[in-house]
Formats: sequence, C-alpha cells, structure tokens
Amino acid sequence: MPMISSLANPQIKRVRRLQSNKRFRYQEKVFVVEGTRMIQELAAGIARSETVYFTEIWLADPANEALLEYTNLKQELVTGEVMGSMSSTETPPGVLATVFMDPLPLPEASQLILILDALSTPGNMGTMLRSAGAAPVDAVLLAPGCVDIYNPKVIRAAMGAHFRLPFVNLDWPEIAAYCNRTNIWLSEASGDNIYTEIDWRRPSSLIVGNEAQGASGEARHVAHGSLYIPMARATESLNAAAAAAVILFEAARQRAFPTNQGRSSIN
Repeated sequence: MPMISSLANPQIKRVRRLQSNKRFRYQEKVFVVEGTRMIQELAAGIARSETVYFTEIWLADPANEALLEYTNLKQELVTGEVMGSMSSTETPPGVLATVFMDPLPLPEASQLILILDALSTPGNMGTMLRSAGAAPVDAVLLAPGCVDIYNPKVIRAAMGAHFRLPFVNLDWPEIAAYCNRTNIWLSEASGDNIYTEIDWRRPSSLIVGNEAQGASGEARHVAHGSLYIPMARATESLNAAAAAAVILFEAARQRAFPTNQGRSSIN
C-alpha cells in the first residue's frame, strides 16, 4: 500500500482543516474521530464514514490489522509525521477517520431530555454526552451559545456518544415546544428542590447552564422548577459535567428501581 508522506497532500490538508475549522466541517458535513475505539465503532457499522488513516506502527498490531479487514472504508497509510499533523491530540493515537455528520433523529416523544444552555467548554460537553448516553437520555437539545458538538475536544470526551444519542441545535421557543409534555428542571446551586426528591419517572427535561455564567434568562423562563445537589459547606459547586452525571444517574436509578422517592413534580 502506498504511504502518504507529504504534509501538503490535499487529503491531509483537508483533515487538518476539518479539525480546526467549524465552518468547513459543516460545509463538508464531515468530522474527524481518533483512536482505535472509534474505529471499532465504525467497523460495527454504527456511522457512515469516508476514510481511515493509520500509521505502520498502529497497523503492526495484529488486532488492528484484523479490524481494518472488517471495514468498508477507504484506507490510507501515512507516516507518523503526517499523522501528527492531522491529529488534534498531543500524542497522536496512530489512527483516525473522517465521518459524515448524520445525527440520529429526535424521537417524537421523549421521557428524559438533556438541555445544554450556552455550554462553552468542549470537555464538559463531551463528558455530558457520554453520561447522557450511559444514563440513558432520549434526546440532547443544544440551546443557542453552545460550543460546536463536533469540536474535536467534544468528540474525544464523548467517546462515541455522537453515534448513539439524538441531538440537535434549537432556539428556545423550539426547545419549549419539544419539551412541552415534560417537567422542565433547571439545575443550579440555589435550586428549590433536592435532585433526589424529583420524580424522574415522569417525562422530564434537565437544563444545565453555562459553566461560568449559570443559567440564561431564556432557560429560567422555560423551566418549571429548579433543583440542586446538596454538598458540604466548603464546596461551592460541582463541575457542570459532574453535576449532570449525578442527576442523570439518579433519574436512571428511579426509572430502573421505582420507589417512593421522587416526590416533587409539576404535572
């Protein structure tokens, strides 16, 4: 197999641009995933993909060589230097692929919805998506002001959640309309209800606000009520991603093991 060794190769320049340029990603409707775990997902047919790029060192592992036999992707062997130029990480994993933006459609009705309000930190968004996929959440709604969900740091932290979670960018009237059959709860440190007292067995939506600024006025207008996570007095607040995970898994616990807990409700 020929090896791409030039940093000026048009394919390589395109991948670098996909990694760094949001507008170009959406123009091409393509994003980049990195690492063997993600290639395993693609080999399972979980998403439509274009090309997989890999190094000789990565291919030297028999398991990786066998993995490529199960993919229908165009395959390109590249030098370590070229891989380093394409990767968005300090330590390139040795393999990456270009993938079509093809998110799952929103379900007509959702029992548990995560709403991200102007979330600006890519790592936090990716971690929330990973937790939302595990909880699981039925849909993720991205309110105005959110970081790009296809940002490379979001992709890395989400660990494949993009392939399993329905998500969409919506304005606040659209969010209110989609969530109109759910109890909409706003998570904030000064909330009115302890998160464990919410009846998450009812159709529910959870709003998580911006890490630094908190909830927007639009989020407060849409929310039916607020909740908080009790903490030791010396702790001001939890990281937004950690707080979302705590709440989402309480919802998962109540749904899996119904008890008398979960008393606060709107409807």
